[in-house]
Amino acid sequence: MNELLIIILIIVVVIIFNNLNTKIRKLEKEVSDLSSRIKTQSIQPKTIDPEPISEQTIPSSHPIPDDEAYREHLQLNDNNNEQVPIAEQKDWLQPVFDFLKQNALTIIGIFTLVLGIGYFVKYAIDKNWIGETARAGIGFCTGAGIILTGHFLRKNYATFSSIITGGGIAVLYFTATIAFREYHLFTQNTAFVITTLITLISIVLSYYYKSEILIIFSLLGGFSAPLMISTGQSNYLFLFIYISLLNAGMLAATFLRHWKSVGWTAFIFTTLYLFTWTSEKTELLSIIFYIITYIIFYVFALQDYIRKNTLPVSDILMLALINSTSTIGLVYTFHELKYEPVIIFPLLFACINAILLFREYGKKNFGISYSVFAGITVSLITIAIALQFKTHLITSVWAVEATLLLYIWKKTNQKIFKTCFYILFPLVIIAQILTWTEYFNAKNLSIIVNPVFLTSLVTIISTIINLYLLKNTQETAKKDHFWEDFTAVISYGIIYTALLLEITYHISDMPWAAITHIGLLFSLYYIFIILVFRKKQNISNGLQIGLIYLFLFLLTINATVSTSSIVTQILLKKLTSGFYFVHLIQWIPFLYICSVVIPFSGFHKSSISYWILSSVFVITVSFGLYHLYVFTMAHDLPQSYAVKNHFSILYLPIIWAILASIFIYTGLKKDIQEYNKIGFALIGIMVLKLYAYDVWQMDNISRIIAFIILGIILLISSFTFQRLRNIIKNMVDKKEEKKESADSSFE
Repeated sequence: MNELLIIILIIVVVIIFNNLNTKIRKLEKEVSDLSSRIKTQSIQPKTIDPEPISEQTIPSSHPIPDDEAYREHLQLNDNNNEQVPIAEQKDWLQPVFDFLKQNALTIIGIFTLVLGIGYFVKYAIDKNWIGETARAGIGFCTGAGIILTGHFLRKNYATFSSIITGGGIAVLYFTATIAFREYHLFTQNTAFVITTLITLISIVLSYYYKSEILIIFSLLGGFSAPLMISTGQSNYLFLFIYISLLNAGMLAATFLRHWKSVGWTAFIFTTLYLFTWTSEKTELLSIIFYIITYIIFYVFALQDYIRKNTLPVSDILMLALINSTSTIGLVYTFHELKYEPVIIFPLLFACINAILLFREYGKKNFGISYSVFAGITVSLITIAIALQFKTHLITSVWAVEATLLLYIWKKTNQKIFKTCFYILFPLVIIAQILTWTEYFNAKNLSIIVNPVFLTSLVTIISTIINLYLLKNTQETAKKDHFWEDFTAVISYGIIYTALLLEITYHISDMPWAAITHIGLLFSLYYIFIILVFRKKQNISNGLQIGLIYLFLFLLTINATVSTSSIVTQILLKKLTSGFYFVHLIQWIPFLYICSVVIPFSGFHKSSISYWILSSVFVITVSFGLYHLYVFTMAHDLPQSYAVKNHFSILYLPIIWAILASIFIYTGLKKDIQEYNKIGFALIGIMVLKLYAYDVWQMDNISRIIAFIILGIILLISSFTFQRLRNIIKNMVDKKEEKKESADSSFE
């Protein structure tokens, strides 16, 4: 019954296909007739009155070029063809999407057909209709039949024919694999010879049909064949001889047909195979195949440079990738096998690129090719220097590679390189974080000259270069402003963390209070340096304001909690007294930021900023004098409790009264009402504290001294304010008198 249903279904499908095919032929004939009519009408001349041709009738959009100027223009373009900027690149994935949209049904159809044949063969096997040899024969015949079908369709349906032929090749590969692995019809060597023949036939067909799609199918099958016939025994010598021959054929086809996608397909598979070999079984033999692979794909990347003396985007990207992947693989192999020197390979590759660099320099062509070869050469030399100092391979290579991509983007203005940078940059961060974890297990690392920090130093230098290259332009400020700011913040964070971890590692034997204090001081000075060079780094106002707020927050923490713990440790004799004076250097960046950075940063756009800045100033001054008093008056920890209480009751109100007077004076002088409010608010807090708490804790002598000093300060401040107000009033009156006299003389 089931067999009858299958036969009926096949007959129905054939009838439907025949009807559809007839309708399609009729439609093609109608389209052909319509296009011929349109072509005939367009050829017929229009009956218009003749008009004499003169210079005025020549369209202005097509001026006749001056012969001498035109020849100079052609000569200039011939001599400096690389200095002409490359047009903005379109979406490089768009052709792939267009191909999939136009041929999705064909791909799904051939895939479904292959599955249907497979299920039919399985059904026949389950019914014991055919034996193992017959099964393989059916598979080979089916694949050959599909290829012949594609051959007959190639003239009118080129793309459809290529996909059909690719499906037939896939059937041949799978049949050979199943015949070897499941049925054991022939040995591994025979299976390898069969798959190699299938690959060669498919490549020949691709070249004969001039089909780029078909050769990609062929390469996919060719690179998958070793996996299909693998028995688990890693015969890498045999494998990479085969892959090298396959890549050589790819290179020949690429030069003959200029098929870039073929080279990229081969590069991806070859790199995966090489890295797998290197990680599973590191041996000296792999070096030979790394070098062969480097030569093949380096030549592949230079095909347009050899022919036209130009470097397209895809070739530049291939140059960057083949140099980085080959360097990683070869250096890793040398490192695992304990061979020296590991820098021989990046220096060798640098020399190869330097030859082309000097070639461009000799021709005085300082265009894109010159910039690319210069960038690759410098990056390889940088990697060699980093590796000589025993830095971590992956982190250093990725950091330098990310900078190289950004440099090439800056020179070519091709967005794909910036996109690749944004993809690689997170990997650099992850690799650097893994490198930092070695601080927790490392012992007796030397200062600066140690593998962990030297790796961080490579990342720091590359990050600084990235920040320089990512300076906002008018174009990027509109499109990528957020991502550039975000990348800048992450970059500053990487530099900060690298330096802080190195410092922390070498002072880890100190008390925790000292470590925290030094870390906070470093953080304050790090932000201070960024703000000092804010204009050269083209830091946005929003980021400047954020850094200022962060600086004020860290300053408050350092002035209160951190310095208190330092004084306590000094009184406990766990730190020397000289350590106290280290915290005084925090005043240098604070005064600079208040006087130079804040007035020109837009920090005071809102009134709350005055209150925040004044609060930080009051807290910092109060705690600074408080710690200084305790440090000088107390000799041990028990004595410090009485000293602290005496300062807070007697001297703190006086300090607040002086600061309040300064705020009010500044507000009147600069006509900033917020400072006046802050000053009076501080006086209110001081008076409230004095009468609500302090006065009940003092003895009679201290109470008299405090009230007399505070009274004198308040009276002097009041007299000063009145005098200042009169001076300001007199100045305003004089200005009005001058204005009135000027108006009267004018009349």
